[in-house]
Amino acid sequence: MDMSFAVNSTSSRPVRRLSRPLFIGNDIYRRSTFGPKHPLSVPRVPATIDLCRAMGWLPDDTYIESGPASPAEIVRFHDPVYLRALREGEQTLTLSSADRERFNLGRLENPIHDTMYSRPAISAGAVLKGAEILGSVDEGIVYSPAGGTHHGRPDRASGFCYFNDLALGLLRLQDLGFTRILYLDFDAHHGNGVQDAFAGDASVFTISIHEERRWPFSGKLSDTEGGTAANIPVPRGLRDSEFRLIVEEIVLPIIARYKPEVLVLQCGADALADDPLSRMELTNTAIWEAVAQVITAVPRVLITGGGGYNPWSVARCWTGVWGTLNGLDFDASLPVLAQEVLQALTWNRAGGRNPPSHWFNTLADVPSPMAVRREVRDLVSAAYNIYVKNEDKCSYI
Repeated sequence: MDMSFAVNSTSSRPVRRLSRPLFIGNDIYRRSTFGPKHPLSVPRVPATIDLCRAMGWLPDDTYIESGPASPAEIVRFHDPVYLRALREGEQTLTLSSADRERFNLGRLENPIHDTMYSRPAISAGAVLKGAEILGSVDEGIVYSPAGGTHHGRPDRASGFCYFNDLALGLLRLQDLGFTRILYLDFDAHHGNGVQDAFAGDASVFTISIHEERRWPFSGKLSDTEGGTAANIPVPRGLRDSEFRLIVEEIVLPIIARYKPEVLVLQCGADALADDPLSRMELTNTAIWEAVAQVITAVPRVLITGGGGYNPWSVARCWTGVWGTLNGLDFDASLPVLAQEVLQALTWNRAGGRNPPSHWFNTLADVPSPMAVRREVRDLVSAAYNIYVKNEDKCSYI
């Protein structure tokens, strides 16, 4: 691991600093599939890695091949009996009806497949590796786009998530001695698994910006979990200007007051306008702008992926996140090798049969100039009163 050192102006101890952001990946995502009709059948992580490399943005010294989390590490959060069911399902491609019911497996959202244990174990291993790296430095950024399974429950699968790699990573950060950890969730779906895992735990504060009245139908504005959570349920059609207002008026003030030692950012791409599983209307430029803002406010940052079910929009968004973390310039048109990566993608939904040209030629979406709607202004005002202005309810900050 490449670290640089600088002398702290207030002490003689050197500041341990990663010399550049690190990217964690694995080739299992090239062969793992949930089934041809599952939303996660699209090659999101391989396309992101290939696109970053085609852009010349992913030299070997920044890339780490992750190994799987061990069973001992996974049971820090998950039930051992549940682990055994996942391993059995992977090996035999079948489970009893009782186990299917008990563990929510073998259904459309969480199918039985031949990497149903290995794949989430590797994703968890990557997040744990990222946490360990950040635990060894004073400043640094680690990116694991395969992580972000924020719905996973200790004893069952939920919402495409077999393990909760984020909960495991947050627990590892606690074990490493961090007592002020901020979890921020940009996914279109409420980060219920993470919020519930740390509800009432003063060392982890969770923020979720998600579409209201969408599965899992949790995360109401009033849901503060005793002062350890902030929820911003946004209306359909969320625009760039509205997302920007939420980040500037709610997220950044919470960060400033909470003063986290480490930020864990779940950067799902399903809030984008081109995604089939939400009705939000963000462009990837709004996501990148928000990432750029929050990473400058916290010394250690672990960024994962999350939702995102259009292969072109996910690959372009997550590649742009990596570019943002490295302070790179985004050209108006992509180099030929990058265009070839995008042209090789396929999608069995209707949107994949006649994709627009910008999905192949550029990283950046055309920014949306639309104004902030009144209902979003009212939401931000109410959220501000709960999470920023009200000292009594915000004593955790």
